[in-house]
This record gives sequence, C-alpha cells and structure tokens, in this order.
Amino acid sequence: MLGVASVSLGSRASLVIQLPTPTQTQFGGGRGGAIAIGKGSRNRCNNHYLNHCSQLGFASFGNSSSFSVKTAVAAVDSDQLSSSNPADKEQATKYFFVVANAKFMLDEEEHFNELMSERLRLYGERNKEQDFWLVIEPKFLDKFPNITKRLRRPAVALVSTNGPWITFMKLRLDRVLSESFSADSLEEALASNPTNLEFEKPEKWVAPYPKYESGWWKPFLPPGSKEEVKV
Repeated sequence: MLGVASVSLGSRASLVIQLPTPTQTQFGGGRGGAIAIGKGSRNRCNNHYLNHCSQLGFASFGNSSSFSVKTAVAAVDSDQLSSSNPADKEQATKYFFVVANAKFMLDEEEHFNELMSERLRLYGERNKEQDFWLVIEPKFLDKFPNITKRLRRPAVALVSTNGPWITFMKLRLDRVLSESFSADSLEEALASNPTNLEFEKPEKWVAPYPKYESGWWKPFLPPGSKEEVKV
C-alpha cells in the first residue's frame, strides 16, 4: 500500500508522511517476481524497515514488532521555504576619490589636464559611459575629518567608480589624499557646495607652452553643477 504525503503552509510548514506496514511491503525477487514477507521473517523485516526509515531521517517509529502504519512529522519554518536573493536588494555603489586643494589640481598640476582629456577621448572612442568626475568642494568630505584637517580649501576631488584607476591617479599626481565611500545614488555621491574659484594669473610665464585656459575642467564636472571662476 502506498504512503500518503501532505504539506501545509503557514507560519510553520508541516510535512506528514504515512509509511506502509512491513507486511504490505514487497521486495523484488528473482525473475522480477515478488516475495511476500511472512511471519517467520517478521523481526528481520522489521529491522530492515527501521533501518530504511532511519536512513530517511526519522528517529523513532515505536514498537517494531506490532506497528501497522506510522506517521512522521517534520516542521519547517516558513522563512526557510521562501527564497531571499541578496542580489534583488539594491546595494549602494562604492566611489573612490583623490582630493587636493583647487589651486594645485586645476591651476598648478601641469599633467592633470592632459590625463583627464586623454581619458575622456578614450571613452568617447569606445562609446563607454563616463565614470569619473571632478567635484568642487564635495559634500562627502564631511565624512572624512582626518582628510579635511589636512586640506587647504577650496578643494577639488576626482571621483570615480574605478578603484584601480584612482590608485593610478594618486601615484601620478602624488600630492593628493585618497579614500573611498558608498552612496545610494550618483547625485548623492557628486553633491557639492557652491564655491568661488580664484586663480591669479602669473606675472611671468616661463614655460615653452601656453598656460592652460581657466575652465578647462568644465567637461568633467557633474551634470548640473555650478561653480564660479575668478581669474
């Protein structure tokens, strides 16, 4: 006789299995025939039956010499039946940055303009979405008092989701500070305070190439950002 299984779901789920009696169980014999379990082999079959049930994970079935139908019940928390995929939950994005005072980053560092322009050109050729920006007086600096106390203001940060590239830029620029943070949105990560940038033109320019024009950094500012420049 076949067993009966039923599952009920609620705050807890119950799994009920009814198992057949040993005297009703048949085991395959030679030539595909069946051998009925007789009284003479009752104890041996009961032991075999219990061992089989033990392998299924049921601890006890009562007196093995006189049972007919036994029931095993397993309770499972309903939370275990519902799948929760962490990937379904929106996760904050990690941003990396280097920061220094604006005078150094935008007016004195001769290679910074070239590095930024070259990377922007490369992204354009590969139709790659821009993942780096210049943020003037970023609001996220409030989270880093150990950096702000060493920083001359106003400050400018180069922010990107590309950690290895920011590490490269830190080594390339040298006189910058570096850290990382998480934000729920790009707008939150690139938020800034309105700032006046004042760069005085040198009285005498001795380099064999012309000085970079003020405002060269505008293509790298976050969309919608505002800054005033006085030269």
